[in-house]
Amino acid sequence: MVRDIIASVLFVRDLGRCLTFYRDTLGLEMQNSDAHSAAFKMKDIYFLLLDSSAAASLIDSEEDELKTKIEGGPRGLLAAEVEDVDAAYEELSAKGVTFRRPPTDQPWGKRTAHFADPEGNLWEINQPIESKPEE
Repeated sequence: MVRDIIASVLFVRDLGRCLTFYRDTLGLEMQNSDAHSAAFKMKDIYFLLLDSSAAASLIDSEEDELKTKIEGGPRGLLAAEVEDVDAAYEELSAKGVTFRRPPTDQPWGKRTAHFADPEGNLWEINQPIESKPEE
């Protein structure tokens, strides 16, 4: 029945601020935008920012209740593989991104680092430990 995930959507309160973060700080290529959303293409998946009020009216007829739930805080984490976690950590830190956890080797075979976007949506950047560049 369900075969592929084709898009990831984050519900945001301040679309302009988040659009600037994802486009200018993370360097994602914007595909299109309107007053309530912004879409970025990442390989074979679309990554969308959707204003929380627009999300509530799109998803549920009880939009006031859903809007409260959406605005309650992060409900998940997006993970993205990078070539070199340490280099990405340094580059993003230099652009003002505050990391919640610096690069760390995990027992499940990934080197990870974690940060949040301007609204607290959580991100992990990771790479397989065996692909860690030699020091």
